[in-house]
Amino acid sequence: MLALDFVSTLRAGRGGPIDSLADPDALTAWARSRAELGLDPDFTATPEQWRQVVELRLAVRALFAKAVAPGPPSAADAARLPPFDQALTRVNAAALAVPTAPRLVWNDAPTLTRVPVGPAAATLCARLAQAAMEFLAGPEVAELRTCPAPRCVLYFVKEHPRQEWCSTGCGNRARAARHYRAHKGE
Repeated sequence: MLALDFVSTLRAGRGGPIDSLADPDALTAWARSRAELGLDPDFTATPEQWRQVVELRLAVRALFAKAVAPGPPSAADAARLPPFDQALTRVNAAALAVPTAPRLVWNDAPTLTRVPVGPAAATLCARLAQAAMEFLAGPEVAELRTCPAPRCVLYFVKEHPRQEWCSTGCGNRARAARHYRAHKGE
């Protein structure tokens, strides 16, 4: 799921938050590894493109925070999130920045797809914004959660009625922390 992959480029590590899009080179590597973005294989992010993508990620995370309300937003950047109206405006503007055109693909039978027509930087932001919009307007948003495990900053889609954490590792950390708190006075 591209939208979750995008917001999960900011995650927790032992020493604090880890940003998978820490600089233009990291963005280049991440974007090239995502075929669903439809970028040229030689795509190379500029500092300005990197700044735009990081700002878009913050806006998308603000929309995710609104979607999980009344639950808490991710602790990674809750204090830095833009106001909801600004985040919504930024995501919509990014999605509209690149027009699309029809493309006929003919494998076994003809199929019609829509492809972005524009510069690579705008295409990247537009595709990420569109993925976030599709996710937030889709049925899975009802199951969007913030992981409550200690130090975790991820959003996840609840796949099972009893699922509480984004991963078994987070569940183990949460149970260990609860056990420690219960027994530290003994």
